[in-house]
Amino acid sequence: MKKAHPPYFDYIYLMDSLHKYASRKSKLTTMIKSGEVIKLRRGLFLDGSSTDYSIKTLANKIYGPSYISFEYALSYYNLIPERVETVTCASYGKNKSRRFDTQVGSFLYKSIPQAVYPYGITRQEEGNNPFLIATKEKALCDTLSKIRGVNSMKALMAGLFENLRLDREEISTLNMKDISFLVPLYRKKVLTLFMQYLNKEAARA
Repeated sequence: MKKAHPPYFDYIYLMDSLHKYASRKSKLTTMIKSGEVIKLRRGLFLDGSSTDYSIKTLANKIYGPSYISFEYALSYYNLIPERVETVTCASYGKNKSRRFDTQVGSFLYKSIPQAVYPYGITRQEEGNNPFLIATKEKALCDTLSKIRGVNSMKALMAGLFENLRLDREEISTLNMKDISFLVPLYRKKVLTLFMQYLNKEAARA
């Protein structure tokens, strides 16, 4: 098989690379079994010998449109202490969460409102591999939007500092202007409460 650049490729490219084989599908099955090719999802593959890839870039490729967010992004920005193994991503227009477990990692995609999707996304690079990830403000708003049963400030505090174990000092570095723009787009009480909390903290400073 000819080398692909970047190291991930689609089914059409792969079939073209295997044109000399009588049964390209059988050859592909053999390559997957041997580890020469890694199947990421239907129609998307990774060169099994490659080390020049980013798990974050793959997250954007496996299911889309999407960007890295939620707990994985919070950990990336050191807002929470835990290391998150599953790459959590935001998408829109999907009613259900989607999970892909592959040889190189696990990826979880959760839907957010389309109205808020385009905002608070930044392009970063790992090596030569670009990827899309939420800003820390957007990642936190995405995460809070999925927490159920938060109807009081007390419940919000428990969610922020007991369940998520957010770093209070890092919260003080959040961009208030960005959050105040994002919050109404979710139409979630938990985020309205979060905005109230941030305003109170800012008034004390």
